Amino acid sequence: MIAFDSANTRCLIELKLKTKQKNIIAIDEQYDLELVISHPVKKHIQAIAFYKEKLHWQILDRGIAEDFEALGQVCSGEINLVSRDLIDRKWLIADRSDNAPSYYYIYDCESRSSKLLFCDRPELEHLPLIPVESISYQARDGLTIHGYLTLPQNIKPPYATVLLVHGGPWWRDTWSFDSRVQWLANRGYAVLQPNFRGSTGYGKVFLNLGNRQWGGTMHDDLIDGVNWLTQKGISDKNKIAIMGISYGGYATLAGLAFTPDVFACGVDIVGPSNLITHLENVPDYWIPYMAMLKNRIGDLDTEKEFLKYKIAFIFRRQNSKTAFNCSRKKRSSRKKIGKRTNCECHASSRYIG
Repeated sequence: MIAFDSANTRCLIELKLKTKQKNIIAIDEQYDLELVISHPVKKHIQAIAFYKEKLHWQILDRGIAEDFEALGQVCSGEINLVSRDLIDRKWLIADRSDNAPSYYYIYDCESRSSKLLFCDRPELEHLPLIPVESISYQARDGLTIHGYLTLPQNIKPPYATVLLVHGGPWWRDTWSFDSRVQWLANRGYAVLQPNFRGSTGYGKVFLNLGNRQWGGTMHDDLIDGVNWLTQKGISDKNKIAIMGISYGGYATLAGLAFTPDVFACGVDIVGPSNLITHLENVPDYWIPYMAMLKNRIGDLDTEKEFLKYKIAFIFRRQNSKTAFNCSRKKRSSRKKIGKRTNCECHASSRYIG
């Protein structure tokens, strides 16, 4: 089974049902286990993958070692076993990269040969897509923050830069093709994608360091990333933008509200600004996660004053995931002082005036 159990990182564990004894089969001290391959009929574990800066495969069944070696000669990016037949002769393989579309192959285990089936985005094949580099920097408290940096071509530094903050925030960016990143880099912007504390993939300790830190040390990690860029001479400190979806949208608003001198502008996409109304109006399918949200964001019943300090009021588009009364509350309370209002949004796109 795949679990954390007593370990810091997600690992592969053998559980003996009769004795309840657990044995860790595979673990990485820093990175979580990402994928497991088992035989389609015999069901024994054949390979596992940890997502470090890229996807790293570890072969447990030497019977498929030569198959992965053969695939490595064909695939230039990350090897993903999508499917296989029950007699284990044909594999469907996806070759996924940072600056290219994905290519799908049929791999024959007997002949160890591959046949290209199709490219998922053929219109991208001859475009000047830009490589994505894995990076790391130190946060102000000494924590190592990993991430990805994409630099525009044919332009000299320091660059105008977009700090692109992932959503979740219990998620992580990976070495992969991202249309937003490529679009921005194509327009001459450097793009930094930091996996700040609270991101997944780096173990429980790193994940839990983000608890109740919206607008706190999670935001410090973003600012430290900007400082790293400018100290390295990569970015122009007067031309830094912040952008993100969902939690990344909140981080954008927090960046503009709490650290306005750092950013020239921001793009908030469906981000919440008021964590109180965000938690008060969760959709029904979020209710099973309320205990987690209380732990990771804050408890409405006991920490309302704490949550008030996390509110970033910036006018933006409405989010249907927070009920319409979110905007009405802010509208009525802020209209008295001549301020525009806002509400979180994940689906609709009408302005609240």
